[in-house]
Amino acid sequence: MRLEPFVRVDGVPFDVTAAELRSRHGRPGREGRNAVDLDELDYGHVVYRFQVNGRLEEVTRQAPVLHLGAVAVPFASLAGFVRAEDPDAFERAGFLVSPRFGLAFDPGDPAWVTALAAHCLPQWRALAE
Repeated sequence: MRLEPFVRVDGVPFDVTAAELRSRHGRPGREGRNAVDLDELDYGHVVYRFQVNGRLEEVTRQAPVLHLGAVAVPFASLAGFVRAEDPDAFERAGFLVSPRFGLAFDPGDPAWVTALAAHCLPQWRALAE
């Protein structure tokens, strides 16, 4: 996964629409509304989640290696990297959340990383600890 925090994931900007994704990637293997009321486009290796108003909220994909600019972080080292490089990192609902890098992941669920839009960080902070 190549991440420019809050800007783009693997070349896909956070201001993309669902229609643009369908045009770019075709019809997803699965789509629908999830338990937290986000619309999902699931392409198997990557899931895009949108608010009901169409704004992209998060992108989850398998990321054995996370690329942040010139830095490449293997998933196995990601928790240590985040804790060392982001003093504002916090844990919620089993996820390690990094406001600096705009991501959330479950260190115990190998290789799945969620890139977050900046506007959704307050919701992650508000989750019960």
